[in-house]
Amino acid sequence: MQDFTPLVVGIDVGGTKTHLRAYAGHDPVADHVRSSSGWRPHDPVAAAGWLAALVAEALPAGARPSALALGGHACETPRQCAQIRTALQLHFDAPALVVGDAELLAPAAGLDKGVGLVAGTGSVAVGRLADGTLVQVGGWGAVLGDEGGAAGLVREAARAAWSAHDRGEQPDELALGLVSAFGVAEVPALGDALESAEDVSAEWGRHAPVVFAAAEAGSVLARTVITEAGRSLAALVERLAARGVAVDDVVVAGGTILNQPALYDAFASSLATTAPGARAQRLREPPVEGAVALARSIL
Repeated sequence: MQDFTPLVVGIDVGGTKTHLRAYAGHDPVADHVRSSSGWRPHDPVAAAGWLAALVAEALPAGARPSALALGGHACETPRQCAQIRTALQLHFDAPALVVGDAELLAPAAGLDKGVGLVAGTGSVAVGRLADGTLVQVGGWGAVLGDEGGAAGLVREAARAAWSAHDRGEQPDELALGLVSAFGVAEVPALGDALESAEDVSAEWGRHAPVVFAAAEAGSVLARTVITEAGRSLAALVERLAARGVAVDDVVVAGGTILNQPALYDAFASSLATTAPGARAQRLREPPVEGAVALARSIL
């Protein structure tokens, strides 16, 4: 006879890796991590098929979810998320919920509501109005935005190095670090190196540690870039507040901001000025726990 203990499945589909956790009641059933290669959120049918294959791969044979929730990288609008959810119904006879991955942060922190702010390779902030309407700011990609994310930091660092070069200044620790990281001979060659990237976000973002190393070595330019990045992240929260989102609790995640204290401190300092009532906290649990919490909420 089938065990009627509800089986809830939570999935965090990130830009690089995907994490699935499943529980029967409160007993763990699966904890599965794999690459996000093949995730195509702009094709709902393909995305749903990819998720169904992931669930089949991760769960014990014959196990069927009682509820499933996922936060998906590049699920950028409620309409897009709803289309993936509809396509999932072809695979699972169970309630399902699909949200953007930044929406996992508040429930992962044990909050019923709150702002989720991510500064990893890119940057984005999300929250909801009192009526439940989603509001998302940022997340425009490395070419147009993503200030405070790894790729945005490198872009702004290169701009700072170019400006210093145009002022006739000698290359400092930041400029020298970027020249070395991109394998070019001098500062003016950085432009071509950045423009030739095939995957802009990934290829720029992997050089972000250069910015922080230069700041620690005394580069005023690097320190200014980091300070401005912190201000830009705080501005995302301020923008949400201006649109009517309650920003009392801000849950912060993303490898760049959590692994670089200088950036977190710059963000927190600016947030205290721009949104003095906001309480920022680092996410302590993996985001997938937010997906699990959302799955439990729709049982």
